[in-house]
This record gives sequence, C-alpha cells and structure tokens, in this order.
Amino acid sequence: YMTGNQALVRLPLLQKQRDRQRGLNTAGYISGYRGSPIGTYDLELTRSKEFLDANDIVFQPGVNEDLAATAVWGTQQLEVEPDKKYDGVFAIWYGKGPGVFRSGDALKHGSFYGASQLGGVLLIPGDDHTAKSSTIAHFSDPEMIAHGSPILYPSTIQEVIDYGLIGWAMSRYSGAWVTLKVVNETIEGTGTVELDLSRSLTRDPEGQDIPAEAHFVPPQGGLGPAVAAERMAYSGRIPLVKAFARLNRLDRATIEAPERVLGIVTAGKAHQDVLRALQLLGIDEEKAKELGISVYKVAMTWPLEDESFTEFAEGHKELLVLEEKLPILEQQIPQLLFNRTGKRRPRVIGKLDSRGKQLQNTHGSIDPNYLMTVIGSRLQANKLLDD
Repeated sequence: YMTGNQALVRLPLLQKQRDRQRGLNTAGYISGYRGSPIGTYDLELTRSKEFLDANDIVFQPGVNEDLAATAVWGTQQLEVEPDKKYDGVFAIWYGKGPGVFRSGDALKHGSFYGASQLGGVLLIPGDDHTAKSSTIAHFSDPEMIAHGSPILYPSTIQEVIDYGLIGWAMSRYSGAWVTLKVVNETIEGTGTVELDLSRSLTRDPEGQDIPAEAHFVPPQGGLGPAVAAERMAYSGRIPLVKAFARLNRLDRATIEAPERVLGIVTAGKAHQDVLRALQLLGIDEEKAKELGISVYKVAMTWPLEDESFTEFAEGHKELLVLEEKLPILEQQIPQLLFNRTGKRRPRVIGKLDSRGKQLQNTHGSIDPNYLMTVIGSRLQANKLLDD
C-alpha cells in the first residue's frame, strides 16, 4: 500500500533488483527539481536514503531543472570511461510542466545523444492540468514529442511501477529517453501495488530482454555531425520504440465487442474516467459488448504503435478518441488510417464531432460526468442509445 510518490521511490530499487538478477552491476541516479504534482518526491527520496545507498542509487537534487537534465545526460556516457565502476547507470529526471519548458535545451541534447545500453533514462514530468497547485495549467506532451521522447502514460499507481520498469527496458532497447507522464489524480493518490517483477517482463524477437544488436551505442567522442544525431533520434530509435511496444503488447483492448460499432480510444487517467462514465450510463462490460462498444487503452501515447492499433480499429463504424488537453492520439490516428478503405477506415471523432462542431475541450481537465455526456452523444449518433 503506497502513494504515487512512494511508487516512484520504489521504482529504481526494483530496477536494481532486476539488474542484479540478470547478473548486472548497475547503479542509479536521480536528479530534478520539485514541483506539483511530484512536489514531495524529493522528500520521500530523502526518507529512503539508507535503502537507496544500499542499492547504489544516488539522489542529487538539481539547482534547477536544466542542470539536473544535464547531469542525467552525463550518466549515459559511461561507455567512454575506461575505468568505469558499473556496467551502466539507470537514471531519472523529474520536474513539473514548466520545468520541462525551461529545460528544453538540455533535454533535447540528451535525447539526441541517447541512452546507454545498460543504463536508460526515464523523464518524469508532473502535469497539473487544472493548475491545482501551479501558476499555470501545464501539459508536457508536445514538448516531449519535440524532443523525440516516447510517452508512457500510466492510469494507476500499479502502472507507475509497471510502466516505469518497461520504460527503462524500452530506453535500453531503443536508446531513447522515455517519458513517464504523471498527473495529480494518479501520483497524489494511494493504492495497493503488486511488486512482482514478472508483471513487467519485456521481450524481443529472440526472447531476450535487451538485444545488444538492436541498440544504438554512441561512438566515443560523441555523435559527430548534428544531422546524424537527428537521423538516429527519429529514423533509428522511433521504429525500435514501436517494435518494442508491439512485441510487448503495451496497448490493448480492455473491452472488445464481437460486433464492432463504436471504438473508444483513450489513455492514462482518461481511461479510468471512460470506464466510470460507461458505468454512469448503465453500461457494464457485457452490455458494452452487446451494444458493439469496444475500448482501446493506449499505454504509449506517442508514437502510437500502428500495427496493434489498426488491427483494433478495423471493422468499427466509428472511433471516438477521448483524451485530455490537445489532441495527441487524435492527430496520429488519421495518418494510420488514411490509405485504408471501406470497413478498414472508420470515421474518427475527437475534439470535433462529425459536423465539425466542438465536442471536447482542449483546456482544463475531464471527469466521468463530462465524458458521460460526450460518450452519450456518440451513442445516440450511432443509434446505440435512445434519446
């Protein structure tokens, strides 16, 4: 039983345990700057110092977010050290949304350089969608996408643990700096968590955890030409990220109707809100299947893994994309479906309805009552619910 911030403390301890089981001598490094909604993270780390020390995990708060990100970047350059003490260093950078904005230079350079093969980087931005305890409402996804950082979005405290371990494995597999997005409603809550490392086991085509041959290792002396770094960040790592997500079935249908009519696509906190909204409409899982309603839960909101998604989308009359703030999933979906025809290309509804009128807000937050109205309108439009 733990809080979300305590889960973030347990996360590197579990990674050390996993590496030790694999015969790896790794260390951990955590740096960042306090802020909502992970404002108590550094306090929890300080309270756990003896456990961190015993597992070779260093917590060093940054003077600011930029210096913290630069220090994390340094941990991924262990390959150039001839007398290195550890096989690799798995690292965490944390900060609130405005900290992401001001740290773009360091985050971009680090992301382009990449993660070491036995290290890995998790970027943990705390997003405060309603400015609950911040000067402005913030939403980090567009910045992380600009930096080439894949985004994992947990919807529960359990998934903070599961996605965190998966994120480090993805980082090692692809060389990308992986974002673990957290919001107030998740990280400030409490819940019972299963601390079983087998829950987040990862695999590749050969059945191994992290295949060295699929991983980009930065050459000694750096990446060289800037164009090569950009090419590797997007053309080299992103296909590996998508392959990793597909092999490990990160995205999945939580409700799958045999006769498909309406497919609801969502992620993170919004997924929990969707399930509750359906309950408020009197629709449980069996009723949803009977009506032709499916629900697809996306774990990695960017880049959207195409093969699993298009397999889910096929046969639906309409896809309803429900997400907070700006359209991240919605912008990717039409690109994946553009060249499909007939039943393989369902209508996509998101921030606007089929008539071009606003259906969902691009500001503030969402909740089950709000989504009940949005979902209800599409059920009526598809003749699945009486007026």
